[in-house]
Formats: sequence, structure tokens, C-alpha cells
Amino acid sequence: MEKDSRLLSIIKEGTEDTFAVWKEELKNVFRDGGVVIFFFLVPLCYPLLYAFIYDNEIVREAKLAVVDQSATYLSREFIRRIDATPDVQVIGVYTDLEEARRRMDQKDAYGILLFPSEFSREVHTGRQTRLSLYCDMSSLLYYKAFLLSATEVSLDIGKEFMKRNEPAAFTEASQEILVNPVHYEQVMMFNTQGGFASFLVPAILILIIHQTLLLGICMLGGTAGEKRRLRDPSPPLSFRPYSGTLRIVLGKSLAYLLLYTVVCLWVLAVVPRLFSLPQAGDPGDVLLFILPYLSACIFFAMTLSGFMTSRESPFLLLVFTSVILLFLSGISWPVEAMPPFWRALSYVFPSTPGIQGFVRIHTMGASLSEVAFEYRLLWIQAGVYFILACLNYRYRLIHYRPDAFPSSAQR
Repeated sequence: MEKDSRLLSIIKEGTEDTFAVWKEELKNVFRDGGVVIFFFLVPLCYPLLYAFIYDNEIVREAKLAVVDQSATYLSREFIRRIDATPDVQVIGVYTDLEEARRRMDQKDAYGILLFPSEFSREVHTGRQTRLSLYCDMSSLLYYKAFLLSATEVSLDIGKEFMKRNEPAAFTEASQEILVNPVHYEQVMMFNTQGGFASFLVPAILILIIHQTLLLGICMLGGTAGEKRRLRDPSPPLSFRPYSGTLRIVLGKSLAYLLLYTVVCLWVLAVVPRLFSLPQAGDPGDVLLFILPYLSACIFFAMTLSGFMTSRESPFLLLVFTSVILLFLSGISWPVEAMPPFWRALSYVFPSTPGIQGFVRIHTMGASLSEVAFEYRLLWIQAGVYFILACLNYRYRLIHYRPDAFPSSAQR
């Protein structure tokens, strides 16, 4: 009975201390204007900003200047057809390449299509001809619009020439088989519009959660670092003698988890619905996947926060990593094409399995079992960073004014 009574007393004391740390950390968050900005204002505004920027998912009526040195019926037909596509608008037909370049320099056009003088003659004599496409590469979407439209028109015209040049004995059906032996139908899965927002914004939403947690928690750690450096006589509650290492880490992490549960509802549920982004996943699977992701991000941030010596340190060390983490995630560049070193390095950060798993569940409709690798990796990261966070806070607990708080070094 005495052992049971003692165990219950320890559990009660630990629960009270954890709750006290949790409550104090919530107060610390709301007392710090910078942390409030990172925890609430940035997740509120940034998803809307990115979604608005990419709301027009594809380019329509991209302006194209045409240089027609052939001046034949075939070149004019080609120009008419490419102008009729939804992605391209021909703003003018010129005989001089320099004039078309001037229009492009003035941003009246974003591409130039050049027909050589021998274009029609080579086609009618059965030889291969070439068209030159010059494109403003400040946006890959212009290049995509011009290239795909020109390719589709050239294929259609090529098929028509093949049909016309075949013997008259051929039936229409046999001619169709000759020019199009394999019938194919393009079905765009998951991203039905082929748009940039449906492709990129879900990954950015996950990265925003990762980076804002990292910056906010590290800012709190930098504030504590400044107090240690200035020997502030009133240390945070989480460093008072009755708060042990495990209680500190659990209390703080539960505070962050509570706040970001609300943030995730806005970022991952409301924003995609506002902008009609693909949402093919089961909400239950998304919720189960986000739990280890948030845990891994929180403990990762708490581990790094111990190295922050000032409030400004997170800006200098972490802000520039956003673009790097997006590339390392494998969303914009295939993981299989990465060198082994960078592929291994990418799995140090929770954002990598978080982005890969969330996009597959949320956008592609994968089940939790189909992202088992990413799901397990997030739990492993959460466990490893939890241990590192405990070691970090234990070190800080022991070295935070041990002369003033001798009992803190015994926990």
C-alpha cells in the first residue's frame, strides 16, 4: 500500500508540474509578440498568399510573336491553328526577327515562333523541316504553353499530310490506323488541370507548419538564451526546481501541440477547400498522419532551440532553409534523381517525409498503409528528437544558475 501510495503521489506531482509548465508556456507564447506572429499570423496569411499567387493554375492566352519567312498557305494555317489553342495568343506576324525581338523586350510577347523560308517546300517534298521557338524563360509556364501548343498543332498537320499522300485505294479507316496506330487518351490523374497550385501548394502548406514551428520555438529558446547570458534573476517556470526534464519537455510540447492543432485545421483543411485544391484523401488518415508530423517538428525545434543564444538567431540560421527543404523534399525534383548524400540528408528533417506522405494522402488519395515508410519515419524522428530535446533541456536545467536552484541539478 505504501508503494502504491508513493507511486500515486509521484504521478500526481508529475501531472501537476507538467500542467504548470504547459500553462506557463502558453502564457510565454501569448506574451511574446514575435512568437504570436510566427504561430498565428504567418500560418494565417502565408497559405492565402501562396494560394492567391498560384490561383490561376495554368497560363491561358500566352502572348506569342510569329516570324513568318515562308509566307505560304501552310505557315498561315499553322499560325491560325496555334492561335486557336486556349494557351496561346498570336499578337502579330512579322517578316523580321528583330521586330519580334523588340516586342519581346518590351514584354508585349513572351515567345517567338520562327518559320524558315523553306518550311512549306520541305514539307511538300517529304523532307523534315524545323521550326524555331524562342521563349522568355523567366516563367516555365510560358515555355510549357508555347511548346505543347506548337507540338500538338505540328502533330495534327503531320497526320493530315500522311493521309493525303497515301494511295487512294486506302480506306479512311486504314489511313487512320496508319497515321495513328495506337489510340491513346490522356487522363490527368490527381491534378486534373495540370496546374501549378495543385502541384505545389499542398507541399508549401506542410512546409509552412514546419518552418513556423521551428522559428517560433527557437525564438522562445533564444529569449531564454538571452536571459541566461544576462543572468536574469527570474528564470522561466520550466527551470524552477520542482520541474524535471521530462515534465518540462512534455509540458512545452503539449502546449505547442494544442496551438498547432488549431493552426493545422486552417492550413490543411480550410485553405485547400477555399481554393478548390484536390482533396482526395480520407480525413481520418490525414489526421493520423499529421500527429507524428507535428510531434517530430516540435521535438526537432525544441532540440535546436537549445543552441539559440538570442532572439535573432533563428532568422540568421533557419529562414533561408525554406527553399532548400522544399527541394530536398522531392516534390519539385524526383528523389530518385538526387545523389545519395542529399537523399540521406533530406530524411534528417521532418518536412521531407511530411511533404511526401501528405501529398500522397491528401492529393492522390493514398491510404495510411500506402505511406507506411513516411509514417514510420516520422514516428522514429519524433522519438529521436524527443530524446535529444530531453538531453538538451536537462543540460540547460543543470546549468541554469545551479547555485540559486541547487535542487534542479538533482532532477
